[in-house]
Amino acid sequence: MDRFYITTPIYYASGTPFIGNAYTTIIADALARFARLEGKDAFFLTGTDEHGEKIVQSAAAKGISPRQWVDDISDRFRTLWPTLNIEFSDYIRTTEERHKKVVQAILQRVYDAGDIYFGQYEALYCVGCEMLLDEDELVDGKCAIHGTAPQHIKEGNYFFRMSKYYPWLAEYLTRNPETIRPERYRNEVLSLLKKPRDLPISRPKSRLTWGIPLPFDDTHVTYVWFDALINYVSALGWPDGERFARYWPVAQHIIGKDIVKPHGVYWPCMLKSAGIPIYRHLNVHGFCQGADGRKMSKSLGNSIDPAEMRDIYGADVVRYALLREMPFGVDAKIGDSIIAERMNTDLANDLGNLVSRTMRLVFRSFEGRVPHPGPLTDEDAALREKWLGAPSEVRSAWHELRMAQGIEATLECVRATNRYFDAMRPWELARKGETERLGTVLYSALEALRIASVLLWPVMPERMTRLRKQLGITAPPSLEKAGVWGVLPPGQPLAEGESLFPRADADQARAREQARLAAAQAQAAGQQPEAQPPPKDALLSIEDFRRMSLRVGKVLAAEPIPKAKKLLKLTVDVGEERPRQLVAGIAEHYAPEQVVGRQVVVVTNLQPATIRGVESQGMLLAAESGDRLALVGPDTVVPAGAEVH
Repeated sequence: MDRFYITTPIYYASGTPFIGNAYTTIIADALARFARLEGKDAFFLTGTDEHGEKIVQSAAAKGISPRQWVDDISDRFRTLWPTLNIEFSDYIRTTEERHKKVVQAILQRVYDAGDIYFGQYEALYCVGCEMLLDEDELVDGKCAIHGTAPQHIKEGNYFFRMSKYYPWLAEYLTRNPETIRPERYRNEVLSLLKKPRDLPISRPKSRLTWGIPLPFDDTHVTYVWFDALINYVSALGWPDGERFARYWPVAQHIIGKDIVKPHGVYWPCMLKSAGIPIYRHLNVHGFCQGADGRKMSKSLGNSIDPAEMRDIYGADVVRYALLREMPFGVDAKIGDSIIAERMNTDLANDLGNLVSRTMRLVFRSFEGRVPHPGPLTDEDAALREKWLGAPSEVRSAWHELRMAQGIEATLECVRATNRYFDAMRPWELARKGETERLGTVLYSALEALRIASVLLWPVMPERMTRLRKQLGITAPPSLEKAGVWGVLPPGQPLAEGESLFPRADADQARAREQARLAAAQAQAAGQQPEAQPPPKDALLSIEDFRRMSLRVGKVLAAEPIPKAKKLLKLTVDVGEERPRQLVAGIAEHYAPEQVVGRQVVVVTNLQPATIRGVESQGMLLAAESGDRLALVGPDTVVPAGAEVH
């Protein structure tokens, strides 16, 4: 079986995850999923980088130990990823013993090869980057990434004889231009190689103790980048682990353009010195810009929180927007309103519309079963050929990191199917009783949806799995089967399901963007401090309380939400014309059957929110005691919709 090994950078545990981290990790996850579509044995690694000065400074500012700090931050990364439908094969932390042992073993090997020496140096150092900077890398005397002036450092350290390997690396990259992609980042590395420099790889314990001790001098700890880069092989069990032998020969790294130097210069030289083959590809993406086209920043009010976007739109829609809106390798805009627009145009109008009208007619005319197709017309054959050409086009795009183009190729096929649907007018065929022709048209549409569910699965695994269930498909998606027409067996029962892509409120998205911008401008002007959650004992005015609408509701139905172990989807009668749909985080405390028939208290005037792709039209009240939740409700039966005062 072909193998595929993809990694993200291990994220520096100096702060909580942001949209750029999510973008990198979603790319890696999607590429791993696409490899599995091709039948490859895919291994996907991510994790956190937990040593260095900045960690110590961040922990000290909070009055806690570095270990407490990194445990908390690492857990935030590790728990966020599954909520974005990211499935990693392994999660590595640089504070783990398995990593420390490999770091020290590689250091000893490089030292024994004569490539480490002790020396004095003077240099400019950015704590945020944990990197030495040259004067020509500064902008107005400051780090181009962090906007802070670097420290001037003069001390004795151990050095890696990195410059020894510059000629080899320059020649290797010239002979193997595809090693670093896109090309402009290879050119950037080749430019850096024209300025030979050795790399300080230690810090004296008199200045920093939070790190991995050097195996040949325990008065020094390892420089954070020399430590961190080794994760890509320590997680595989270098030097004799089965994983290392299996996956390292096909290694690919996904990184942002701000860390090209350590991955494109330090890491290959380290590997060469240690006698380890270089990676197959270093894939470099651009920055996420705000919807206004400027670099994302909380101070500008144009940044977005991946967890907030997930709660509003659902994980798969966020994944889709990032991969479709941001061509790999370049800076691109992403924002609340951009995600809403993609959801409404591509997903609701195009794909969602095709799903809903095809399924509606199949249930109406063929009792919810796949119809038998009749002879193909030229229009039917043209649609079939268009879809059969899509898998190879999409495969080429993904192999070349043109994921946005691969997605667009699939959506163009979806749009072509909608045009075909309109031209064939199946609703008129149904009215006229032309059953055979109607069956052919609907079968063609169902096959189109089946192939779309495969090609878009790496991007939207949860929604495409739901679509496949509606099509009656239980087998995992396969790119090979996407290249075949006529896979759905006639007579196979389909399953009804909720709308895969409810429309987003674009006006609300723009309003949220304006509110973030206004808050940032007000804070910059000193008009108000950054918004903080009010303390739990803050007093409300009677007017504030009266604005809440609390009503008694009766739970009519309850069911779990796939891949959301804490959530239940409820149908609740609150005395209105139609029951409301609510998402409640009570699944760890109540089984669905325990809440059906129960009376609860509902906040009914909350703005609707989409949680894990399901719209919630209110909120239940519950009491919290320790780790237990107890639903609030009347102690005697009252009519649904009764007001709570």
